[in-house]
Amino acid sequence: MKQLQYLFLLFTFSIFAQDSIQVQQQSKIKFKADSIIDVDNFGTIFYTLNNSLIKKQEEKLLKYSNVQLGSITSSSTFNPLKINVFYKTFNTVIILDNRLAEIFKVDFNQVNPYKNVSHISTGSDNTLWIFNQDLMQLELYDYKTNTIRAKTLPIENNVLDITSNYNSCWLLTENYIYKYNYFGSLVSKMPNTGYTSIKESNENIFLKKDKNIFYLEENTKNIKPINIPNFLISQFFVTNQNLYIYTDKELYQYKLKLK
Repeated sequence: MKQLQYLFLLFTFSIFAQDSIQVQQQSKIKFKADSIIDVDNFGTIFYTLNNSLIKKQEEKLLKYSNVQLGSITSSSTFNPLKINVFYKTFNTVIILDNRLAEIFKVDFNQVNPYKNVSHISTGSDNTLWIFNQDLMQLELYDYKTNTIRAKTLPIENNVLDITSNYNSCWLLTENYIYKYNYFGSLVSKMPNTGYTSIKESNENIFLKKDKNIFYLEENTKNIKPINIPNFLISQFFVTNQNLYIYTDKELYQYKLKLK
């Protein structure tokens, strides 16, 4: 009986291992930050430290700080010419250029109608994907014209995270993973089985659960685990096929073997 149990466990592990995404470690560096935002194709690191957004390119540092708006809630460098910095406490977004100079300010307290925003992400042109907490709906907001280009039906459960590209937006809620197109139409909906963070890269999705990261290929519903060491994950993101993991002390780079 014990032999049968052992064979079953061995078989299960073998199937799991074959179905997982393998990685190869590329680098590991000591790094001090409050949060890591992104590492681009040229090795430029975007991060926050002491409530400032910092762009580190080799030994050159650029910094943006706005102490009047409180703590930085999130930032996105998906469009490096229109970097957004969200200050949830003051319900405000700052748009920066590639030198971290302020080019636009969106104060949702002053727009008409008022918007209580809990999450934002980058859209195309002069738009942001915003989650309107009062209406419980996702909106594609044009901050230059103060208009809504698209909006979704109301979401019935709490939003945990958001990610996007120029064509689509993914919303991670307590119960589901939603994908919407730029018309606000629902493309797909999957159950959330404990994921707490979501990232996008080339239309593929990466999900965090506890100390694990999972991969969801474009146009599929087959979520695969990524075979990484078991350690604390403070932040993670993917640039092309490079997975970056920040542990509060070190920044790891792994090459994903997706194909």
